[in-house]
Amino acid sequence: MTDLLYPAKPRPGDRIAVLSPASGLPGLFPLPYELGLRRLQDDFGLKAVEYPTTRKMGATPEERAADIHAAFADPDIKAVIASIGGDDQITVLPHLDRDLLRANPKPFFGYSDNTNLLLFLRNLGIVSYHGGSVMVELGRPGAMHPLTADSLRAALFTSGEYELTPSGDYGDVNRPWEDPRTFDSEPEMEPADGWSWHNGNQVVDGAGWGGNLEIISWLLMADRAMLPVDSYDGNVLFLETSEEMPRAEEVYRILRNMGERGLLQQFPALLMGRAKSWSFENRFSADDRVHFRRQQREAVLRALQQYAPAAMVVFDVDLGHTDPQLVVPMGGRIRVDGPARRIVVTY
Repeated sequence: MTDLLYPAKPRPGDRIAVLSPASGLPGLFPLPYELGLRRLQDDFGLKAVEYPTTRKMGATPEERAADIHAAFADPDIKAVIASIGGDDQITVLPHLDRDLLRANPKPFFGYSDNTNLLLFLRNLGIVSYHGGSVMVELGRPGAMHPLTADSLRAALFTSGEYELTPSGDYGDVNRPWEDPRTFDSEPEMEPADGWSWHNGNQVVDGAGWGGNLEIISWLLMADRAMLPVDSYDGNVLFLETSEEMPRAEEVYRILRNMGERGLLQQFPALLMGRAKSWSFENRFSADDRVHFRRQQREAVLRALQQYAPAAMVVFDVDLGHTDPQLVVPMGGRIRVDGPARRIVVTY
């Protein structure tokens, strides 16, 4: 697919829809959510508009689809941002009105389970934005990370090229949202090693496709949000893994099966997000986290060696569940310049 539509961008003072198409977690964890809403207003100058399911846990797929339709159809709403991710947005897709969304394109921001809606919009010919959520990035304790804030601001308000830059630090360990003390200071960060390039002797320029690897695997199993594999020829693949921390072998198997489908071979370049290597269920030590990330990298290279050995890969790009987070355009142009060690996206 070529020539996807970039929807018109909002301006400070505009109204922006805050939706929960994946999970109504704002109702359970108001502290990061309310902080994120304040930053949308105070730092970005946007007026947040909530919908019936924004704070509602257990909303039906039909109810969540109705909120999506209402937000996109309202001419006073200039962009849509997800509150957070979840695990069942795939059930919302059958209830979406393609004609309504195609007739009322809006910039949509989200990631993780929102990969479902991102890819759905891409198939309609609409560029959307992988990154940004009210509770996590905007609701970060203490302050937004400067790289996150700059990237999100550029993606929200500007149209044109934006160079992604490696972060000098990163965060992976979370603190509990239910504890008010969490928000008294910024998260602890640690030094980052920058990006790691594989087959970085080429330049690839193409439309972006990808998202959360686990969600993509579910979409492939359900045969949803997928176009014929050859329609992705020459695109730039970007992937990241969630706080569920899939084992390296599972990462390999998903990529292997994408290769068996003929999909993996379509992408001459892959941007692989820094792997999330800590969660409340897997409180790994520093050494275990390094080992986990190394194993995941080896799994990715193993699959590519089998199915796309010439593909260029950039590891540890800050585009997923770790902190900071850079926004990547879904369906928008991405230029990966190996010799210059540069990644430039078009917002």
